Order: sequence, then C-alpha cells, then structure tokens
Amino acid sequence: HRGIFMAFQYPMEVPGVKLPEFLRMAYNSTRKSRGEPELDVIKFQNLLKKKMKVLEWNMTYALRYLNEGFSGGEKKRNEILQMLMIEPQLAMLDEPDSGLDIDALRIVAQGVNVMKKERPDFSALVITHYQRILNYIKPDFVHIMMRGRVVKSGGPDLALRVEQEGYDKIREELGFPRESEEKPEPVAV
Repeated sequence: HRGIFMAFQYPMEVPGVKLPEFLRMAYNSTRKSRGEPELDVIKFQNLLKKKMKVLEWNMTYALRYLNEGFSGGEKKRNEILQMLMIEPQLAMLDEPDSGLDIDALRIVAQGVNVMKKERPDFSALVITHYQRILNYIKPDFVHIMMRGRVVKSGGPDLALRVEQEGYDKIREELGFPRESEEKPEPVAV
C-alpha cells in the first residue's frame, strides 16, 4: 500500500493458492489503496497475459499454485511478475540473480527494465554479490556494504572493479581485516 515491493531470495511455496487469484487480490488491493477502481476478471486476465509475455511465460503457469513445484528460475520470474502487476514505486530485489541460468537471468532483468521504462518514477534496489546481472540492468549507483553498512559508493564502474579485483582489495583499501582475521564483536541481547 505504500508503494514498496520486496522480492525474496528464496520465495515460499503456497499450496492451494492459485497464482492468478493471488495476483488479482494483490493487484486490486494495491489499486484500491491508490484510490483506483478494481479490475474485473476479464480485464485482469488480459493484463496478466501482457505481463506474462514480458517474462516469456505462457498462461499454463497461471493454472499452478503459487511457486509450488516451480524451479528457482520460475520462482524468480514469478516475483518479477508480481512486481510488474502491482507497479510499486520502489522494489527491493534480494539477489534476483541467485541460482539463475543465463536465459532466466536475462528474462528477470528484462522484467525490471520494462518496469523502469513504463514507470519513470520507479526505483529498484538490487542486492547482489555478482556483477553479471548488472550487464542487463544498468545501475545508476553501486554501493558496497561490509559489516552491515555502506562503505563505498560509485557508479557502474565500481561493480566492474569488484568483479575484476574482488572484495578483498576494497576491504584492504578501507582497512577492514579479512573475514578469517576478524575477531567476533560482542553482541548485546
């Protein structure tokens, strides 16, 4: 309702809930919160077909339960389909490239790029450990986190540098010890 969407690294399976029923409920709930009218079933189905086409999916996936029996790539596509349907202002994508082959990676990135093109007010925070998804989704900014905080920021060239040199070079540059050399920090509970 606040225009924020979260795609998980490991989306859950929800047996008994059909994909289009879930999407229609989420879609209409989002529209209602924006003061827009809900879509009837026919208009919703047409919109769903259009968005599924972006992800190179056919409607047979709409006959299945939410993520049940989906491969890792299919679960990621489903997360991006949800994002395309509810059109948030901000999407937080937690390792959308995790476990994807090159074709699935291209399709997931394609969904994000379509969203960026259709909605100029859309922003995405893409959390990744690898530069390869950034070959398809061009970032405006790249931030490196260590110990739970941003320690370095830059443009797309920063991601390429990490890919070439690794995180150890940046860790060294910033004066952080290597993970194996770190002493555990006390934790207050």
